Amino acid sequence: MLTAATHQQRLDEREVVPAWTGVVRHLHITPRAFLPMESFDELTLIAGKGIEGDRYMIGRESGFYSHKPEEGRQITLFENETLEALARDAKIQMLPEEHRRNVTVQGVPLNHLVGRQFWVGETLLEATRLSTPCRHIEEILGKAVFDPLINRSGLNCRILKGGIVRVGDAVHGS
Repeated sequence: MLTAATHQQRLDEREVVPAWTGVVRHLHITPRAFLPMESFDELTLIAGKGIEGDRYMIGRESGFYSHKPEEGRQITLFENETLEALARDAKIQMLPEEHRRNVTVQGVPLNHLVGRQFWVGETLLEATRLSTPCRHIEEILGKAVFDPLINRSGLNCRILKGGIVRVGDAVHGS
């Protein structure tokens, strides 16, 4: 016989993973530090390396932080909702290419994905850590975005399965 206490214990032992599905809104890369991010309709992700043509692709690093190599920074994501919150709460207009992350998503709970695997189109990513805001972006943009981006600066990921990512692709848990 299943008692209420036993039932509750079984529920407590289960890992709760809320269902969500988001979408890719924007894709950006740049070949080296300080250059503007370029917008693309699709990007080629290479497992274990990075994004073809991007400044942080392993083996061809030429980004601002390339002197600090990091396997878990093969691709970076940013929430479109953060752009909306910056405009609404901090009165700062930031365009998708200005946050300097590779993929802008909508409807994806990035802060909750650290340590998890998830799909972006046909590619499989593993979230390694939250991105941290930096003063470098303030210098480039001339906008005081450091403080408003604390805990909302995106997600660093490792590419487990490469392929093509396109604007409009679904993003969902594995």
